[in-house]
Amino acid sequence: MSSELTTAEQAALTSGGDFWHTTPVESAGIPGVTVTDGPHGVRMQAGEGDLLAGVPATCFPPAVASASTWDPELLRRMGEALGDECRAQDVAVLLGPGINLKRSPLGGRNFEYFSEDPILTGVLATEWVRGLQSRGVGASLKHFAVNSQETDRMRVSADVDERTLREMYLRAFQRVVTRAQPWTVMCAYNKINGVYASEHHWLLTEVLRDEWGFEGLVVSDWGAVVDRVASVAAGLDLTMPGPDAEGDAALVDAVATGRLDAALLETSADRVRKLIEKAGTRPAGGYDAEAHHALAREIAGRAIVLLKNEGDLLPLPTDGVTIGVLGEFARSPRYQGGGSSQITPTKLDDALTEITAAAGGQVRFAAGYGADGSTPDEGLLAEAVEVAQRSDVAIVFVGSVHETEGADRDSIDLPAAQVTLIERVAAVNPRTVVVLSNGAVIATKPWDEKVPALLEGWLLGQAGGSAIADVLFGRVNPSGRLAETIPVKLAHHPSYLDFPGEHGHVRYGEGLHVGYRGFDAQEREVAYPFGFGLSYTTFSYGAARASVTATGIEVRVPVTNTGGRDGREVVQAYVSLPGSRVQRAPRELKAFANVAIGAGETAEVLLTIDRDDLAYWDTRLGRWVVEGGEYLVAVGSSSRDLRATVTVHVAGDPARVPLTAESSVGEWFADPRGAELLGQAFAAATADAGSDSPISAMAADPAMLMMLGSLPLSRMAKFPGSPLRAEQLDKLVDAANE
Repeated sequence: MSSELTTAEQAALTSGGDFWHTTPVESAGIPGVTVTDGPHGVRMQAGEGDLLAGVPATCFPPAVASASTWDPELLRRMGEALGDECRAQDVAVLLGPGINLKRSPLGGRNFEYFSEDPILTGVLATEWVRGLQSRGVGASLKHFAVNSQETDRMRVSADVDERTLREMYLRAFQRVVTRAQPWTVMCAYNKINGVYASEHHWLLTEVLRDEWGFEGLVVSDWGAVVDRVASVAAGLDLTMPGPDAEGDAALVDAVATGRLDAALLETSADRVRKLIEKAGTRPAGGYDAEAHHALAREIAGRAIVLLKNEGDLLPLPTDGVTIGVLGEFARSPRYQGGGSSQITPTKLDDALTEITAAAGGQVRFAAGYGADGSTPDEGLLAEAVEVAQRSDVAIVFVGSVHETEGADRDSIDLPAAQVTLIERVAAVNPRTVVVLSNGAVIATKPWDEKVPALLEGWLLGQAGGSAIADVLFGRVNPSGRLAETIPVKLAHHPSYLDFPGEHGHVRYGEGLHVGYRGFDAQEREVAYPFGFGLSYTTFSYGAARASVTATGIEVRVPVTNTGGRDGREVVQAYVSLPGSRVQRAPRELKAFANVAIGAGETAEVLLTIDRDDLAYWDTRLGRWVVEGGEYLVAVGSSSRDLRATVTVHVAGDPARVPLTAESSVGEWFADPRGAELLGQAFAAATADAGSDSPISAMAADPAMLMMLGSLPLSRMAKFPGSPLRAEQLDKLVDAANE
């Protein structure tokens, strides 16, 4: 136990030894262990100089792509591979996954995050963590919490109501913590409702540990700690990076003077020590770089989303057709974002080389725009148009210029030079395919109306070039689905009016209506909806059946592959509760299944909706509540392509809100016991005052009672001629709540 250590040693153990290691305590036989950046690769710093220069490792597809697979098993395999590479480099904890919600498409770090939906995020991240930790390597679930922007990220206060916080921004964290127990959770830089995450006792102790049962260590994001004493008091265990002699001394002084309970520092030191001991049990290992590259290629191929394919232009034949490949990104791929997750790949595929190999050399290339992706060049543009005219098919590679940690985007539009390239090529070649490379959504209107085929290629990691070729030529039947909505324009997005905030605060004004929830609530047209994606085959749905179990709802639906190719369908279940007592989105994703179905075959798909995922956070009771009622479960292939609907009755949780003198007349009458007591009080008052009194008229007139419905009982008691007297209130409240 850390009680054997001096206070100074305990303090030192709770801060880093350097940028990437914990502090060893040699006198106690406690070594330091290595932690390093993820989440889509192992970014071990190569030397003492550039922090972003890493030892070569597999650059798997970032979360923006891997989430589009909608395949938990694939994410588990990715986690296992990352664990093997960590062991090969003696890494104890990989800093990932990042599971913050994509509140706005402008988020500079969206490429590292999974989705705008907490259920999809939580399911995928849980398997990622299980895969990694099955190799004896710890995950670091980040960034806890409400880290949805880079603008002023070190100081900004995310101002969000508790129901939205619980149901949207904490829900994925809760799922991963309770189902996978990550070794560490990393606190965010930002404030939450005015309190730094690193000093947030409610967040780090009351919710994370007391409610969710987190057993591991809370580590700071690098540089997130403002006050070491306040952070340890709140429940943070390890401050990174280090060493932090000043902070260590402040902890020692705080314990000595009684400003910090010595037991809190000892507990944090114990958690660091337990992490080190757990890491010491992992065996050394190696990995097969080619096998991991192949896995990265598989994930990337499964992540690509086919958005358009008019006239079945895709897949392309491998011979007998000349192909114009246009756009510098085909030759110089964008495969990851910037910042702390930047990986030095073991190898790097580019689409031009892979397309050329697949097409037997019948390929011509033109850059089309400048090397930076945004500079117009009339010479390069003219060359690209000429190549397109002489080709049977034109494939145009475009995308965002950069996404990076530390800065949000200022637009979701393609650079003008790239839009011009698309339009000029489409004007001379009606068989034009556009391939996007981007770390967050790109606005596609109106230029996508001019092209028959469109692939959302995201940032696909080191094997993205070969994966794109796999999909273009049909070696892989695309099965990716959008994990975030593509709006018609930025101003339509639910977050638009409240991003990125000002003067140190950002108001989460859209509340529960994040992403597709907001688009659906406003009945807003979108370019491509959440969950959408096409295939080279087609699927039909039969009638859905649902049954209630002790743990939730089971939905079964037959899905038939009605085309001529084997394929995968992502079957999605969206739930709504018409007439709910609380505000809700029109529909919410609650379950999904990624199912391989052979050509002409039918699969009976089982979707399991957890009862806990039906609950809303009742701010009056301070707990989760499942509201009873007739739930609609709509099953389909996107949030706006729902093929089968079934109604199921779900029994509600006991959830009576205690009545008080401040409860309104309407709330009293809505409660059976309250209505009985208040009715008796009104009747008694009427009898005392006589049938012609104003009190009698009020008690007998429903319109008058409706007008008074929002009046707190305590205020009614003060009105002249009120049927209630102040001295009655306490007895009435006691009787109502017996």
